[in-house]
Amino acid sequence: MIEFTMPALGADMDEGTLNEWLVKPGDKVTRGQIVAVVETTKAAVEIECWQEGTVNELLVAVGETVQVGAPLATLLAAGEEAQKRSGKPLPPAGDVTAPAPPKPHTAVKTPGSPQHRRWVSPAARRLAQSLHVDVGAVSGTGPQGAVTISDVEHAAAALAHAAAEERAAKPVTEPPAKTKPAERAALMRKSIAAAMSRSKREIPHYYLAEEIVLESALTWLTTRNAQRSIDERVLPAVLLLKAVGVAAERFGEFNGFWRDDGFQPANGVHVGVGISLRGGGLVAPAIHDVPEKKLDELMDDLTDLVARARSFSLRSSEMSDPTITVTNLGDQGVDAVFGVIYPPQVALVGFGQPAQRVCVIDGGIRVVTAVQATLAADHRASDGHRGALFLKAIDELLQQPDLLEK
Repeated sequence: MIEFTMPALGADMDEGTLNEWLVKPGDKVTRGQIVAVVETTKAAVEIECWQEGTVNELLVAVGETVQVGAPLATLLAAGEEAQKRSGKPLPPAGDVTAPAPPKPHTAVKTPGSPQHRRWVSPAARRLAQSLHVDVGAVSGTGPQGAVTISDVEHAAAALAHAAAEERAAKPVTEPPAKTKPAERAALMRKSIAAAMSRSKREIPHYYLAEEIVLESALTWLTTRNAQRSIDERVLPAVLLLKAVGVAAERFGEFNGFWRDDGFQPANGVHVGVGISLRGGGLVAPAIHDVPEKKLDELMDDLTDLVARARSFSLRSSEMSDPTITVTNLGDQGVDAVFGVIYPPQVALVGFGQPAQRVCVIDGGIRVVTAVQATLAADHRASDGHRGALFLKAIDELLQQPDLLEK
């Protein structure tokens, strides 16, 4: 049996509220299928399932808030028979009859019995912390009574069902109220503050800046766009995204995550795009596989992503797996932005406003359009020398924009 759990949709997410199930027991699901909608402080996120199987049981009712990592449903692999881990099906939203929760595995201390150190595997301890399970109250089933991941999962499931039972005991006469815009904005500011505080506390940032002349890129793009209809034209921001993506593919130490006291390179380049939201706040969902996409594809992806972000309708994969982030505040009139890395990522690239500047080029003085590109990077994963080469690679790519078309 496969467990489908609440995904982590960013470093600033601890819990989510189930808004809607899009599947029911008995339905077959495929990899990437959207199976539920979860409300976070930033958006209503479409949750994708990355396992194949048949829905066995829905463990969380609509309107219920659960922690990241808590089980949402169980799936059956091919050949497995249906079974209920809660004893009976979950009641529909609004039903006051709750399933009986399984009893947690609790440690029983007998007065006068000898005390000894309890063994807990490191993975089980980390999981218990993420699920807010008191590992001291979980009895172990491993060798010599060691607490295993399975023990923690069973305890977390029992606690989740106990909470569901308590909530279900209260009559529900109408669907849960939607979060009001002002409340959402306040919650978003709180979650952003928590994530950025963690970033500045845990990540040893270093910053670099590079002025990039955009004359070649803008001339090339103007000529290209002149041959297309208005709805087929590409914005300069897409060139910047593609250049960052290609450079990040070449300099892998800026494209990945810092986890478990070590750097984990990402398998692909999924560029998170900082998007400001109406009413305040921001999100940074990912455009996937940026180096492999043509400029037209990236333009379509960016347009779609901004529209869905501002209508609070994103997908879990877009929120959970950006490997590097780009923030572009040029439209706000600032010359440069020095960002804060979004953990567990290790780098963020910022762009300011393209503006005319006096530069010395080939021994002569010219007025050209240039932009300030900045890099915020994690000193545990890279150093200033490599960071300078990374920014230089972005510059060189923008001097040969035809290479970004491929």
